[in-house]
Amino acid sequence: MGLIRFMGALFGGGRNVIAETAQVFRPNAEAADAREASFQQAALAQMAAEFGHGGGWWGQFIDGLNRLPRPMMAFGCIFLFWSAMADPLWFAERMTGLALVPEPLWVLMGAIVAFYFGAREMQKFRGVSMQKETARIIAQAPQVAQNIARLRALRHDSPGVADPGPDAEVALVSTEPGDNPALDDWRRSA
Repeated sequence: MGLIRFMGALFGGGRNVIAETAQVFRPNAEAADAREASFQQAALAQMAAEFGHGGGWWGQFIDGLNRLPRPMMAFGCIFLFWSAMADPLWFAERMTGLALVPEPLWVLMGAIVAFYFGAREMQKFRGVSMQKETARIIAQAPQVAQNIARLRALRHDSPGVADPGPDAEVALVSTEPGDNPALDDWRRSA
């Protein structure tokens, strides 16, 4: 009879003293799953309230604009790699032109991109005054223009691209037939 009273006290009245005591040391898995489901439903409801509303054509337009920079940067980088292989001279002209961009502008562009992608660090301004940087660029501009002109002269469709110029030795060497076994075989068979 004593055992029945002890078990009734332990498990009676809709309670389970052992389970209640165990929950102090280990959370109830079913209750934890219910809390997690409730948390996920609240997060989804918040996201639906933020992004699910119509917002009109203006809101949709702005949302579309906000989604453009990442793919444009990714596809732009892929395009640069492709253009470097497809048309190296076009690519070299553009990269030579980028040499004229002042360093503070590169720092600003890097800060904008870093901020857009969520980075918290920003590069400190290096203390180079804009006037010094402008003077450097102005001094460098004629060399850049000359380099671009040289690159354009290398195009296959430039007039006189194969002209050896006033160097008579180069002209004579370029017109002398060289050793070419394939041409020799072809001449013998003809």
